[in-house]
Amino acid sequence: MGIFGRKTDTDTDAATTPGEVNPALAALTGDYTIDPAHSTIGFVARHAMVTNVKGSFKDFEGALHLDGSDPSKSTATLDVKMESVETGSADRDGHLKSADFFKTDEFPTMTFRSTKAEALGGDDYRITGDLSILGTTKPITIDLEFNGSATDPFGNQRVGFEGKAQIIRSEWGLSWNAALETGGVLVSDKIKLVFDISAIKNVAA
Repeated sequence: MGIFGRKTDTDTDAATTPGEVNPALAALTGDYTIDPAHSTIGFVARHAMVTNVKGSFKDFEGALHLDGSDPSKSTATLDVKMESVETGSADRDGHLKSADFFKTDEFPTMTFRSTKAEALGGDDYRITGDLSILGTTKPITIDLEFNGSATDPFGNQRVGFEGKAQIIRSEWGLSWNAALETGGVLVSDKIKLVFDISAIKNVAA
């Protein structure tokens, strides 16, 4: 997804500006598999108008194609099992899986498919794609920060990045709520999505 422009195992002292690609990072070009054991797909919702509730999905898989010469040709896919949601409360998790929210029996998977990738300069990138929840597909934009690349002790070449996005959940049919006596609602319509991704480069067959 075009996340290039920072120091890696190779020598990468040159800075980049929007639209410019550091040629020293061409070695990162290739296909990658997201490592769920070292990655997080999370969300943050305002609860009762006064505090934030954080949650994450524990079961997901995804793939990246990174193009070091032309970041706009980079792509990303993600498939998330909605049944794996965790917020630290079994009762709340059960409510999220129910017909009020995710309807996991009917819609077990949330998906993301990228449609556009952009280099913004420095370590900053942006990826746009189609997010599908409850059978509804709408575009979202994710802002990314490249965290670097490294070879782990097992010989795997890894890349890492952090991402964030914001959605209005009712646009995907997640409209359940409850009014508060003091005004306002129990659950915010605005949801923050957060990503902390480690991906391993696939070994050529």
